[in-house]
Amino acid sequence: MYFWDKHKTITSYYELLSGEVCDRYELTQMEYDILMFLHNNPQHNTAADIVKIRKSTKSHVSTSLKNLENKGLVERIQSKDNKKHIEIVLLDKAEVIVKAGINAQKQFAKDVLSGLTEEEKHMCIDVFDKICNNAEKYLKDHYQTDYYNKVVESNKYEVQKAKADYDKKLKELEKEHKDILSGLSDKEEIKEENFIYKNRLFDAKLEYTKNMQEAKDRKHDAFTFEYHLIDLLKMSNFSFSEKQAQKIENYKYSFNTRDFLLKNGLYIAIILVFIFLCIITPIKKNGLQLFTVNNILSIMQQASPRMFLALGVSGLIMLAGTDLSVGRMVGMGMTAATIIMHNGPNTGSVFGHVFDFSTMPVGGRILLALVVCVVLCTMFTTIAGFFAAKFKMHPFISTMANMLVIFGLVTYSTKGVSFGGIDQSIPGKIIPKVGAFPTIILWAVAAVVIVWFIWNKTKFGKNLYAVGGNPEAASVSGISVFKVTLGAFIMAGILYGFGSWLECIRMIGSGSAAYGQGWEMDAIAACVVGGVSFTGGIGKISGVVVGVLIFTALTYSLTILGIDTNLQFVFSGIIILIAVTLDCLKYVRKN
Repeated sequence: MYFWDKHKTITSYYELLSGEVCDRYELTQMEYDILMFLHNNPQHNTAADIVKIRKSTKSHVSTSLKNLENKGLVERIQSKDNKKHIEIVLLDKAEVIVKAGINAQKQFAKDVLSGLTEEEKHMCIDVFDKICNNAEKYLKDHYQTDYYNKVVESNKYEVQKAKADYDKKLKELEKEHKDILSGLSDKEEIKEENFIYKNRLFDAKLEYTKNMQEAKDRKHDAFTFEYHLIDLLKMSNFSFSEKQAQKIENYKYSFNTRDFLLKNGLYIAIILVFIFLCIITPIKKNGLQLFTVNNILSIMQQASPRMFLALGVSGLIMLAGTDLSVGRMVGMGMTAATIIMHNGPNTGSVFGHVFDFSTMPVGGRILLALVVCVVLCTMFTTIAGFFAAKFKMHPFISTMANMLVIFGLVTYSTKGVSFGGIDQSIPGKIIPKVGAFPTIILWAVAAVVIVWFIWNKTKFGKNLYAVGGNPEAASVSGISVFKVTLGAFIMAGILYGFGSWLECIRMIGSGSAAYGQGWEMDAIAACVVGGVSFTGGIGKISGVVVGVLIFTALTYSLTILGIDTNLQFVFSGIIILIAVTLDCLKYVRKN
């Protein structure tokens, strides 16, 4: 009996043992293998992983997974970040089968290795390793020269031929079209011929695209086949360089220029803008460098309170909504915090009454200011959220009403005056500088971490994505759209309160009703640039962070250059328009 026949015998014995488990729990061999694979390889938990690593067909794996799901043994879970990524998770019911499978594997190992000494066992491993290494070495030495390079050369010829055939076809169609038109005089006939000509051009392009894709597929298949062979030898235990080579090849294969520009075009444009600003700033400002360490820290310091606002708005945009009252909430919070943390009687009054909180301990005033800011902001966002959730009112309307009410109340009650600074000792207690590092950044980092956890690790976050993506389907699935919507508004209010409180401490007071004007646009723009889609259900916290930093850096840079504030609004408006346009194009293409 040849070696490979003996190998098949060993495999057959394993299938005999596992077959007993399959019969006991009414499973097919494929279903059993999938369960054991998922248990033994938790890092490979998708259908694609099973197909790739176990060398099974897509149809067999798909059918088996569906059966396992119907039996309550596995569950498919959709990724929050990528809706196309479906993870497969073993359920509690599968544990007894897995235990039986492990016992069968132990029995198999005990039986086939019976009578072998430890030295012989290690010898077997060494022999198999040498056989695999020899095979792998041969592949590396000969695959490229004997097969892959020939495919690449042949592929080049196919691409050139496809292009030549396409150009020839276009010329033939054009000549034929002109000949036909020369013999026509009726407008309807000419119109019909033009229509036919366009269809023929489309068919020719379709054929050309098909030929180019086939050539591309052939080259890609030749590349992946080598790693398929290596995979059979090494059981997916690829080296770092092999993994990277496969990633690069897969990226090149799936790369699409249009999709890339839709996804990253705005970021590329912004990077180019910043490069231009870095070049022109030293020229215009006598050698002043734009992005020094101190400037970067200043940008991050300014961005920290705005981070809270953007994180709050992002949750509402996730629900295909928005919030126009953010700026006025900042003004209200700033005013309230300044009044409470002011040292001595306030320079202004509220409804004719002058407040003096200086008799309270400093810590008490700081905490009271935070609570008041959070309560006030949350109260108004809850009102807007209630109307949006209960009466299906678009957040644009409910938050616009909030914006008008807040600005009117704060302006009327304070006569629109700017209140004085806060106690000078407070910033050093809450956001002290450690050397040159502003610790206010840590507050923003904490907010980012907390909101990321809520979005990605809690039931509320999962429901937020679901409602934003399809509220009708979410409702049918048992998710309370009302509670999720109201919860998003409440969370936004809490974040607005923290943000306005931090901004008050950063600016050492000076709160007024007018403070924060236009901040809602910055917050919305940061979310849009960061990839939070207005269509709902799509967005990442990392994108929001990047968006805030981009807009803060842009404002800071333009201010250094002496660009008028009004023109800065123009820049922001253009960026928002481009970002939303690119986002819309993705869905226009799909439809």
